[in-house]
Amino acid sequence: MAAVMVNHFNRNILPGGYLGVDIFFVISGYVITSSLLGRSSRNLKEFMVGFYMRRTKRLLPALCVFVLVMSIAICLFNPVPELSLWTGLTSLFGLSNLYLLKQSTDYFAQSTELNVFTHTWSLGVEEHFYILFPILIWFSGFGQQKTNGSRNLFLVVGLLTISSLIAFLYLYSTNQPAAYFLMPSRFWEMSAGCLLFIGFQKRASIEQLLEKVPPLLVLALIMLVMYLPMSMASASTILVVSLSSILIASLKKKTGAFKVFTNPNVVYIGLISYSLYLWHWGVLSISRWTVGIHWWSVPFQLALILFLADLSYRYIETPFRSGSRLGSNGTILVGSSFFLCSSLVLLHMQENPILNGLYVGQKKYNDYKSEPVSLIPEVSTGSCSAHTISSVLFLNKCIYRPVKTAPVVFLVGDSHASSYIPAVSALSKRLDRGFALYNWAATPFPAMPYERLDLPFMELKKSYKSMRIVEREILSLAQPGDVVLIVLRVNLYFGPEWDAFADTQFAKVSYIDDGNRSSTVSGRTEFFEEWISRVSGFARELDRVGSSVVVADQVPMFPKYAAQLCKGQGEQWFDSLNRESCDEPIATFYGEGGVYSKTSLGLSRLKGLSDNIYIFNPFPALCTKKEYCEYSSNGNALYRDSGHLSNYGSLRRVMPALVDFFSEKKL
Repeated sequence: MAAVMVNHFNRNILPGGYLGVDIFFVISGYVITSSLLGRSSRNLKEFMVGFYMRRTKRLLPALCVFVLVMSIAICLFNPVPELSLWTGLTSLFGLSNLYLLKQSTDYFAQSTELNVFTHTWSLGVEEHFYILFPILIWFSGFGQQKTNGSRNLFLVVGLLTISSLIAFLYLYSTNQPAAYFLMPSRFWEMSAGCLLFIGFQKRASIEQLLEKVPPLLVLALIMLVMYLPMSMASASTILVVSLSSILIASLKKKTGAFKVFTNPNVVYIGLISYSLYLWHWGVLSISRWTVGIHWWSVPFQLALILFLADLSYRYIETPFRSGSRLGSNGTILVGSSFFLCSSLVLLHMQENPILNGLYVGQKKYNDYKSEPVSLIPEVSTGSCSAHTISSVLFLNKCIYRPVKTAPVVFLVGDSHASSYIPAVSALSKRLDRGFALYNWAATPFPAMPYERLDLPFMELKKSYKSMRIVEREILSLAQPGDVVLIVLRVNLYFGPEWDAFADTQFAKVSYIDDGNRSSTVSGRTEFFEEWISRVSGFARELDRVGSSVVVADQVPMFPKYAAQLCKGQGEQWFDSLNRESCDEPIATFYGEGGVYSKTSLGLSRLKGLSDNIYIFNPFPALCTKKEYCEYSSNGNALYRDSGHLSNYGSLRRVMPALVDFFSEKKL
């Protein structure tokens, strides 16, 4: 729990602190199995009812109160709280992990820190485990205390553990959110605790062997694993689960670690750990909406977390679990139902003026979605959609050519290309041109061999192959007068050393390109030079048919939470200690030492490599103040997050600049 909290306060202090949840899963499996040993039940119904009654008393009351309180709190400071409210609602049914997966949530993204219920995903995973596990316990004979019950349970759970681990490793390389949020790919962690307990019961020699391992050494190794890079996340998870199992086995009375863990203060933290887990994230999330998290605020925030967790443990958890103050199980169920229904009523009041009226700030801004995406009619009626190319991958694609001889603007790139859609489609209408779109998030164009280490689920070969297919398709469709507009966040692909705003890291790899050319890229400078070479080569091929290439320089980047705290709202009284200026100095990007200085210099070299290459710089249109780039204008956000253009910014700022640019360059 401590590791998780440190990570949530500041990831830089303990990058792998999130692995504390994996440790909890192991302990949970061990404790649940041990609690069922020797518990007699006359039949399956009695066994299941008893199991779920205990789980309900353990989890639901504290969760309901937390959801109620935090639903009100987020409505006070977030003018658009729907995402948080729906996450809280689904958490009451153990479904928030599935809801977050459906939203394609990246648990490590900055935006999740503003959702007060993001952390309830782990409760969903645990509750899904509780659906399957008691069935295994009973029908294996373990729950009926049969002679071979432990052996049967060990064999069944062992097979499921192997299958789950294989699923985890596969999904982690293909679909990381699924690996993270789904119970089947997490089952092996909880079942590890189960197998450990059964192994101790039947093979004392195993326990005696593990007892010889110094527990403090195991603790040190666990801490070391938590500092491994994100590129080793799957290996880190396996190591932590293995080491946690060893730690449980080696933690005996005579060891120093045992004395530490049995210290009254440490025991108290263990007792309130569930409430502590619930409330710590809520407090930190609300803090990010208001005062922020600073060195001076941490003691107060920590004190508030402990206070709320203690209240929850004393007056909600303990009475419901023991029934000492609330009487029978029937009373407990009535109370739980009351809390559940109250939560549901509150959450379904999203559209109610009472809930909307809770916001204590001033809604001064026009949300970026209020400015419609002005696509050409034919595109907006269906020819611009998602397509599967060669049954290999999924990307956004649309093509529209008003007449066969009309020149087309091909818009291609990563997610930043999609934010250019309003500008380019409006430009196409104004200049009577066709429009085409190809984009896939976090994928460079032309195709580059790379791997994004913080998002292993984005498969290297698929994204690379997709852009190779796109290259060939554009070259086959290009006609005289066509323009290929490449829009990327170029710095992103060269790591934090190139881009101070980038939290991501990339690996450069080598493999066969199109079956006959070996592509080897090593080092950020070499990677950038390879991209420059590929752009110029692509432009030369287009030059043969009379088409041109325009490469857009990068748009400004703003601090995290900019979309929430800088959307033209003006200062709110509750976030005045948290908000940096929503205007970013131009010098941050350009000039000596600017984060875009290296790539801008490289882009300027492109013009000399082929006569049909042009560089479009959006900065003059977006940075109209003397020394600053503004985030909003006249109450309208120019960006939808910390760096992607909003519809307003794309249409009102970039589109006129693009029209002038095309006219000036006679494109």
